[in-house]
Amino acid sequence: MLKDKKAVAIFEEYLKHLKYERNYSLDTIDGYHSDILEYLLYLEKENRNYGKIKYPDIKLYLIYLNSKQNNSATISRKISALRSFYKYLVNQNYVTNNPFLSVKLPKKEKKLPRFFSYHELEEMFEIPDLSSPLGQRDRLILELLYATGVRVGELVNIKCSDIRGREIKILGKGNKERYVEFGDYADEILKLYLGDGYLKLNKKNSEYLLLNKNYTRLTDRGVRLVLDNIINKTSIHKNISPHMIRHSFATHLLNEGCDLLSVQQLLGHASLSATSIYTHITNDRIKEVYFNTHPRAKK
Repeated sequence: MLKDKKAVAIFEEYLKHLKYERNYSLDTIDGYHSDILEYLLYLEKENRNYGKIKYPDIKLYLIYLNSKQNNSATISRKISALRSFYKYLVNQNYVTNNPFLSVKLPKKEKKLPRFFSYHELEEMFEIPDLSSPLGQRDRLILELLYATGVRVGELVNIKCSDIRGREIKILGKGNKERYVEFGDYADEILKLYLGDGYLKLNKKNSEYLLLNKNYTRLTDRGVRLVLDNIINKTSIHKNISPHMIRHSFATHLLNEGCDLLSVQQLLGHASLSATSIYTHITNDRIKEVYFNTHPRAKK
């Protein structure tokens, strides 16, 4: 716990700024909270004042972060959070300058997204027991994640009123709304679930689509546990995460000829650069198609 009451008050004020003025999601705010609190606790332990920080102090903090075995992506995220925090402090006249502006972010390690083949996904689709309410829900989780490419945080916040035909209104990052489509497979299991399993699970008149065994909204962690349970019943030897199905959605669309701009819009990415990472994956597929189809690619 922070002992400096003034620092606590300013920190809480900043978090409210992120929520009410910047419209950041709860997940994003939680991330900022964690990163900035770690920094403020470090300063308190080192008898440093947040308002009198100089570049040498920041270098010592970077050494501290490295000693905690943080990778470059994590350190970049923490520094970005602190840069934004100090920008706010400057704007509110709490400090005179932003010392984090002079800090160069470490080069990010280029990690290609991990994804499932379609055959692996098909095996996963067969695991849930469609005769039970939770089995119907679990199959719907898989189908919607793959059909729409939504983030797990977006998935668990879907309300029944958000669904119109085969279209779902999604509230994404920064409270930006977008609409996603889904096809026959997802539609079939959705109708089964709404007409059977959902009625048995919704004993508390919830407005949310995905419910748990306690009849309340399924959480992000709940979805991860569901997917862990499914993957453990398959022959697939991969650690699963909801984001892997999102990566599979994007990769499979590009492999089948969908253009990058459309994939960007479907994923809800703010910029095309965030989507372009998938082109590294699909380049191998392009090479394969070229050498198998071009008349003079092979003798």
